[in-house]
Amino acid sequence: MILVAGATGRLGGLITRSLLARGEEVRALVRNLAESPGLTAAGASLTVGDLKDPPSLAEACADAEAVITTANSMARGGSDTVESVDRTGNLNLIDAAAAHGVKRFIFISALGAALESPSPFLRAKATAEQRLHESGMRVTILQPNLYFELLPVAAVGLPALAGRPVTLVGEGRRLHSSVSMADVAGYALAALDHDDAAGQTLVIGGPKPVSWRDVIAAFEDELGREIPVSFVPMGAVVPGLPPMLVDLLTALETYDTPLDMSQLSDRFGIQPTALQTFVHGFVASYRQEGQPAAR
Repeated sequence: MILVAGATGRLGGLITRSLLARGEEVRALVRNLAESPGLTAAGASLTVGDLKDPPSLAEACADAEAVITTANSMARGGSDTVESVDRTGNLNLIDAAAAHGVKRFIFISALGAALESPSPFLRAKATAEQRLHESGMRVTILQPNLYFELLPVAAVGLPALAGRPVTLVGEGRRLHSSVSMADVAGYALAALDHDDAAGQTLVIGGPKPVSWRDVIAAFEDELGREIPVSFVPMGAVVPGLPPMLVDLLTALETYDTPLDMSQLSDRFGIQPTALQTFVHGFVASYRQEGQPAAR
């Protein structure tokens, strides 16, 4: 049986449904049964728990052969913070899994995780990685680059689809190997099947680095129209985006993250999702859900 923590999130949900589709027995860690009817309908068993509540994790890990966790504090709030979830909560889960004899642990971390990072989020991820290496379990750590589904959608996709102008920080020329969550889910499942993935840290990106200008061009091609775009200097306010996302846009203008995925892709049999493929699917899904893109 495989325990998935973060199953109610987008990436965790993808992993859970993919596991169920291939016939795995899946237990999803949820905080509220009422929030998870889709998981039950898909065939997952549910266990109520919280990364901040160690006793609930002991019950969740009982009889589990493997744990996959995507849980993080980014989309939450209140008592869910980087300290309570990404650091202490993950440590709680790791300790519970090790204490209950879990053999395999797949941890979704983030590119740039380091104990000396200036980012509390990346420091917390690195702390969890360190605990995992000391746990005695067979561990695979995934470090994805920027997700297509998050900042590119928030900063470019949604404003463009609504017919609003796009505002970006800097010049939009920095190159980042952004990745689809579907690819990361694929690597998580593949790590379960590949014995040589144990003890490995897999850095994951898309098929080629892309800039913000590439993201804009992909949406323009898909929508068949020009998107009004303005660029503001670092430190300026970006209309419609919360300060946390503006800070991330600003940070991304200070470095590049090109990754060559050819060897890893061949090794694990994952076909990287291209930017244009993602944008096409995203726009089609947006329109299918009754939200017609502005023209």
